[in-house]
Amino acid sequence: MATRYAICNELFEDWPLERVLRYCANLGYDGVEVAPFTLAEDIRSLEPEVVAELRRVAEESGVPIIGLHWLLASPAGLSINGPDRAARENTLEFMYALIGLCYELGGSVMVFGSPKQRSVGEGESYEAAWARSVEMFRLCGEEAARHEITIALEPLTTNETNFVNTKDEAVRLIEEIDCPAVRLHLDVKAMVGQEAKPAETIIRESGQHLAHFHANDVNRRGPGFGEVDFVPIAAALRDIGYDGYVSVEVFDFAPGPETTATRSLEYLRETFGA
Repeated sequence: MATRYAICNELFEDWPLERVLRYCANLGYDGVEVAPFTLAEDIRSLEPEVVAELRRVAEESGVPIIGLHWLLASPAGLSINGPDRAARENTLEFMYALIGLCYELGGSVMVFGSPKQRSVGEGESYEAAWARSVEMFRLCGEEAARHEITIALEPLTTNETNFVNTKDEAVRLIEEIDCPAVRLHLDVKAMVGQEAKPAETIIRESGQHLAHFHANDVNRRGPGFGEVDFVPIAAALRDIGYDGYVSVEVFDFAPGPETTATRSLEYLRETFGA
């Protein structure tokens, strides 16, 4: 099966999502991944007609909305595992709303990174935060399963969060949650920046759990903009039979959206075809 390529929409900053979808279709992307904060500060305020129109434009353009990421960037006060019960209950309600939004947009994956909203506060118990995370993701996983959506947990570097920094930690959490709808997400920047093993080794060890994949570089730009060689990464994904999207996610927007989107896709096609 040919590799499918997607891109995250926040790169395009002030572009309306409709314009992003049409532009990415013309470039040759196979999907677009949406950050909810680009639609509204609190997606619970979105009218159903607005969501339906976005899905219609995506289907018309031929580039589906494949899912969501940066789930808890806004509104303020969200936490999956903090000691404040009211904050956790609001976060659970918000996660349920995100699952509904993902479903209505036609998506099937939700990448859970949200480093600040999962970090363990100073003086707080890591073990208690772990237990609360298991409880939260079990409930979210059950709701996601009812909508045929996968929640993909993302290990992030210690520069970003103090909770779940490696693939092994993420897998341990996933196995304790024990819900088929909660699986693993891998990100090149995070793997290269945190793991002791090469990214291709981490990928090969993750075949049982891997649901989604972000392509970027440790310089926070797109694939091909830095020193990371994607040829062995592509080979590892092939070796484990990964059939999900390879989705471009960047954090340094300086080259501009057109340059980043175009060069990233060209580089991925070159390396995955090698």
